[in-house]
Amino acid sequence: MSEAALRSVARREREDAAPRLRDEVPALATLYLELEERRGESLVASGAHVRRVVVEHAPALFDIPCGERSCPDGGHDLTREILSALRRGATNFAGEDTCNGYTPAGNRCGIELHYVVVATYRPAAAT
Repeated sequence: MSEAALRSVARREREDAAPRLRDEVPALATLYLELEERRGESLVASGAHVRRVVVEHAPALFDIPCGERSCPDGGHDLTREILSALRRGATNFAGEDTCNGYTPAGNRCGIELHYVVVATYRPAAAT
């Protein structure tokens, strides 16, 4: 099995073991992540994209792999920041994270992930 395939299997195992988003933030109705990877002022090859999260089935894990092809083991673990904001009921927030991986030449990757999170919540049930 290739290294990429092994990383994919490990990622799926982490997702399967994670608690479900609907259990961690029960009032959450919809969630979108706008992701953009940059090196300095330039977009990297993977560019920017929007990820729609299926709240009812999604793991409460926001571990985004690095989009730089020469950085096989890097990534951006946004789980703590995103879950914290969602638990507070935040509807729109942004942040950035620098990749913690290394290229095969041993250089630090340094890709910056800029993200915007847009969430909606179900109204509280009347008592």
